[in-house]
Amino acid sequence: MTRTVEADYLVVGAGAMGMGFTDTLIDHADVRVALVDRRHGVSGHWLEAYPFVRLHQSSVFYGVASTLLGDGQLQQRGPEKGLQERASQPEICAYYARVLERLVESGRVEFFPNSEYAGDRTFVSRISGDRFEVRPGCRVVNAHYLSPSIPAETAAPFGVAKDARVVPVNHLARLEEAPSQYVVVGSGKTATDTCIWLLSRGVDPDAICWVRPRDPWMLNRAMIQPDPAIFLGMVADLMKAARDTPSLDELFLRLEALDIMLRIDRTVTPTMAKAPTLATWELDQLRTLENVVRRGHLQTVDKGRLNFADGSVAVAPDAVVVHCAADGLRTPGTTPVWSPEAITLQTVRAGFPSFAAALTGYVEATRHDDDEKNRVCAPSQYGNSLSEWASMNVLGTRNTLTFSAEPDIQEWSAGVSLNPARTPPGYPESAALDEVRERLATHTGPGLARLAELM
Repeated sequence: MTRTVEADYLVVGAGAMGMGFTDTLIDHADVRVALVDRRHGVSGHWLEAYPFVRLHQSSVFYGVASTLLGDGQLQQRGPEKGLQERASQPEICAYYARVLERLVESGRVEFFPNSEYAGDRTFVSRISGDRFEVRPGCRVVNAHYLSPSIPAETAAPFGVAKDARVVPVNHLARLEEAPSQYVVVGSGKTATDTCIWLLSRGVDPDAICWVRPRDPWMLNRAMIQPDPAIFLGMVADLMKAARDTPSLDELFLRLEALDIMLRIDRTVTPTMAKAPTLATWELDQLRTLENVVRRGHLQTVDKGRLNFADGSVAVAPDAVVVHCAADGLRTPGTTPVWSPEAITLQTVRAGFPSFAAALTGYVEATRHDDDEKNRVCAPSQYGNSLSEWASMNVLGTRNTLTFSAEPDIQEWSAGVSLNPARTPPGYPESAALDEVRERLATHTGPGLARLAELM
């Protein structure tokens, strides 16, 4: 027997984007939403994330438009004193649980956990087996199009011999016996977090082997702050650097000289640019790791040996190999956000998925023509290679110029802390901020044009 759910929207995925869209939609439209997720609760991949993970961006840039994540305070102690706070995994999960309470208490959102979308406006409980459907006029919202791939849910992309010790990063904090060596496999944010965590637990840098198939460029966290003089100043500097750069490699070197981009090894030119943030104190610690293996992707692991396409590398017989090699942020390509089949949530700016989801919810609530919605809220993408990073910034900047030209969107986004480019209400005007805005106006056009040529 199939139960019919009365809803105007079926949102598939209760992670950051599904929650952000739903939160803004119900605040600006009188609609009912059925929110579905295959996991046991809201928060998406954060429910399965490794225990020592934190947001790599400021908490105020993450979450939903109606409810601030954290207190919006600067850190008062530690190596990031003076930077905005960053929420931990438990804090993020607790936050989304509170947001869900607000949505459900509105009387216009019904949540269906442990449920799998079966297509054709139908979903099935993975626990009871009950089947549900929504009426034909209900719009389906694909909130999992960009769902991250994480080690806890993705098998290691290399073969593992029976006598080799390979664990996903989630299991690292539960080890009961220390090995003589750790082998961290992966190039991105998860791998850097893992190395930093091992060092914080007293592991000798010489006891860590880092298999890094590609070297990454990362954004200096101090530049990605909810202070318009800092954030808009960074964008202005980026566009000025791009304006007359001869190549993308040269652009990144210029951004490194401006302290916008960071790389771990100055003797290696990175080819990866997903551009998460990294603090300079983390960079200093990562540079203490000298045993770095750059032989492409790991193919198989035997006891005491790592095997690559061009040969093998010996490691300790009792080494624990830590799988951090999931794709993370996915890059499936852009598709129109609004189509006859579904609303497909994607990034709109360069990054900042929570703002994109909230903006999409606002546009859905305030516009009636799908072509017009797609015009003012076109998709961007995540970066991976340098050219994809350039494309991400070109698309994101063009989109920002378009939706910012809409008076109601400009007014709404100025009041939303998720928007990294806003000037918060009450922020003091100053000659320094005026100078930043002038530089931004001067350099954005030429810089954007040059990035478009290079992407």
